[in-house]
Amino acid sequence: MKKGSLFFISLAAVLLFVASQSFFIVHQTQQALVLQLGDPLDKVYRPGLHFKLPFVQKVVLFDARILDYEARSREAFTADKKAIVLDNYARWRIVDPLQFYRTMRSIPGAQARLDDVVYSELRAKVGGYDLTSVVSSQRAQIMTDLTAEVDKRMRNFGVQVVDVRIKRTDLPEENQRAIFERMRAERERQAKLYRSEGVEESTRIRSDADRQKAVILAEAARNAQIIRGEADAKAAAIYNAAFGQAPEFYSFQRGLDALRKSMKENGRIVLSQDDPLLAPLR
Repeated sequence: MKKGSLFFISLAAVLLFVASQSFFIVHQTQQALVLQLGDPLDKVYRPGLHFKLPFVQKVVLFDARILDYEARSREAFTADKKAIVLDNYARWRIVDPLQFYRTMRSIPGAQARLDDVVYSELRAKVGGYDLTSVVSSQRAQIMTDLTAEVDKRMRNFGVQVVDVRIKRTDLPEENQRAIFERMRAERERQAKLYRSEGVEESTRIRSDADRQKAVILAEAARNAQIIRGEADAKAAAIYNAAFGQAPEFYSFQRGLDALRKSMKENGRIVLSQDDPLLAPLR
């Protein structure tokens, strides 16, 4: 290979290397700063192809998307002096890369600072409400106020806090046992109350049933007596009508009935000849 060709190849390689150090690409999800001898320039580079001085300037890229940060569980106290364990997260993004680099330098540093700010504000907000409000009724309002306060404090670091949320609210283990025992005692008390109310209602139902039974039986007995009286009256009327039509036959029939009732099976009776019971047989 000729020396001239080798020179041109070497020159082309050097030019390519210098060009690679002079141009940089910022992707759609990124934003960049250029550092010159360690100090950031005032310009923020958006997505596209950009130029920098080779070997003198250095590019620092930052994510322009919304980032998630999972905070570790921490303990806080409510207004009614109840300890709770809060498991929360935050969603944030870098809105001022220059201020962010000057104050935070990196995303891990920003997350550490965000963790401290969120916990301090969360503890302050939770301390203004009782346990029931934190868990249910005022939870949404607490999250809205908390997000606004954290965002206000983090703006000084070039960070916008989009949302702060409590994922889960737990009680310390010793509080869980105490609350469990209290809940069990309350459930047992309610169970006893329900049982006593059930016994009382059962007794009332039985008493009412017995009363209705007595009323029904009494009514049935009264109706039976009325029916028997009416039947006896009809029978007497029939007997009287029959006696009026044939007195001798009626007397004969009544005498036979008297004998039939008097002379039971295997029984003995001693009568004189003029006994009235023998009149039907004479």
